[in-house]
Order: sequence, then structure tokens, then C-alpha cells
Amino acid sequence: MEIPTEVPVMPLPNAVLFPHSLLPLHIFERRYCDMLAHSLVGDRVFSVALKKRGIEEAVGIEDLCPVAGVGLIRACVGNENGTSNLVLQGLARVRLITWTQENPFRIAKIEIAKSILGNPLQADALSEKVKEFCLRIEKIGVPLPPNLMEHLKQIDSPEILSDVVAAAFVGEPFQRQKLLEAYEVCERLRLLIQFLRSQVGGN
Repeated sequence: MEIPTEVPVMPLPNAVLFPHSLLPLHIFERRYCDMLAHSLVGDRVFSVALKKRGIEEAVGIEDLCPVAGVGLIRACVGNENGTSNLVLQGLARVRLITWTQENPFRIAKIEIAKSILGNPLQADALSEKVKEFCLRIEKIGVPLPPNLMEHLKQIDSPEILSDVVAAAFVGEPFQRQKLLEAYEVCERLRLLIQFLRSQVGGN
């Protein structure tokens, strides 16, 4: 789908949204309830941006990491107390340019941050290495999302594979952010392999 050039932004201290992945969110603050209502009557799209280290309250756009994920609201359930639970499906990486609205919630002008494949043969080889490490992690008994391994077997795009694996296997927010900001797919796969290798004892 076509991504708007301006999207609402939800700054968070611990969440990074990858393309081709799902992120469950609980919405309870008034401004984000307003943001959600705005999104639901519009194109159902908003952005999740990670706050920089040490930032309690993001005021300026410079308080956020410069690359964010934009997602589509796939499902949303409103609760009696006015809060909502939703699932956001990642659509794209974007660069946050400037606020175009700050109240009652923030809207930013954005640019799509496209991935660069680089050497396709190298990307395919790195992808196979990533899948190999995922299998090793499964074998040592790490809990994984249902059907994840079957899903990985069906992915033949190195770009999509890198994002699906990063979303499923990497939990620490700033490690996730580093992968989100790696536009070059081979670089992203190498970073992912480093992380996966650490999960199986460095072997």
C-alpha cells in the first residue's frame, strides 16, 4: 500500500517495529487514544519511534531515533475503560523529518528509507546462514512463535527474512534499532548473524 508522507508518531522507550512483522500495543494515554481514533477513521497507519537513551519525555523530534517503523492497524479492540489493544503490521522503514503537528498528538513528515540489496549472491548466502542459526536456536529449546520456522522456510527474499528474524529473535530495543537502521541488506544480515551466534554460545 502507499505510505502517506505524514503520519502520527507514537514515541516508545522499548518498542521497535520492523516491516513484515506484527507488534501488539496497549493504548491508554489520552493523546494516543486520540491518535488511534484519528488513524482508525483515516488510513489506519501510524509510526512507532524509539526514544533515544536517557530520554524520558520526547519533546523535539531529535529526542527520537531517526529511523522508525510505520505500520497498519490490522486489528483493534476497544475496552470499556477507554483503552485499546491493537496489532500493528509493519509496512516500511521511514526517516522522521520534522513535526507537522504536536497537539493533541504528534504527526511527522516522513521519507521512506528503502533497503539496498547489494550483492544478491552474498545476500542469499548470508540468508542461508541466518536460517541455519535459527534452526540451531530452535534445537536448543528457545521458545519461538508458533509456525515461525515453517514461515522462514518459505521466505526467499533476504530483505524480508532479515526483518522477520530480527523481529522474532532480537528483544533488546537498541539492538533492534541498530538492525532497523541498517539499510544495506547484507550488513543487516551480518549483524543478525552476530546476534544469533551469541545465542548459541558463539559456535
